[in-house]
Amino acid sequence: MIENFQFKENYNISDLIDIVEILRSPEGCPWDMEQDHKSIRRDFLEETYEVIEAINKDDKDLLLEELGDVLLQVVFHTQIEREKGTFELSDVADGICKKMIERHPHVFGDVNAETSEQVLENWDVIKKRTKQQKSQTESMLSIPREFPALMRADKVQKKASKVGFDWDSADGAFDKVSEELLELKEAYKEGNEEHIREELGDLLFSVVNVSRFVKADSEEALTNSTDKFIDRFSKVEKMACEQGMDMKNTDLETLDKLWDLAKKG
Repeated sequence: MIENFQFKENYNISDLIDIVEILRSPEGCPWDMEQDHKSIRRDFLEETYEVIEAINKDDKDLLLEELGDVLLQVVFHTQIEREKGTFELSDVADGICKKMIERHPHVFGDVNAETSEQVLENWDVIKKRTKQQKSQTESMLSIPREFPALMRADKVQKKASKVGFDWDSADGAFDKVSEELLELKEAYKEGNEEHIREELGDLLFSVVNVSRFVKADSEEALTNSTDKFIDRFSKVEKMACEQGMDMKNTDLETLDKLWDLAKKG
């Protein structure tokens, strides 16, 4: 197989399929031959996050590279099934093409959808029908548990909201956060670890509810706050070092003063 491989100045998707097939062949790479869907599933996730990083940085060269890495994951997983005779990349392409045509009846059919909201409403209806989801609960259960927890909570809440199960205003969501915080404090006083985890989860779920009402993405908001913490912490660490302090042995009151200075820039 390898002897028939042609080196080129420019390659295409067919060449990528051939390369992955060679790597998985007996004359290929020992590591690639050993992999299965589960062993490389985390790689797929990491590559996807790196695409998001490239988008956030508005780095087109990085985006080109990372999209290639994601495409490799698609081809690699497909090759594993191709070896079993289950499906090929053409079947993957066929499936997504049919889905896009079916879920865009306002483009490929006679359905009217003049706004993005109407498009999304039609998409949900078609999705529930094609997946044979008869209830909103089934629709919620179709959201993978593997999603980031904040994202999954947001999606579940939005589905509940579509059938009217939601607060009338942000006030109800804010009050729920206060209620869940008190319950977490009570659980903490009890010292029951299972109850503490339960109430902490309820508090986080309530905070995601607030994020919907204030129209802020909870994942993005938490990411930005984490970045902000790192930035301020680095300033505190630098000031402590300049003053000859060992942060481990410095009292919290002193560190708080440095933190206030860092907040002021």
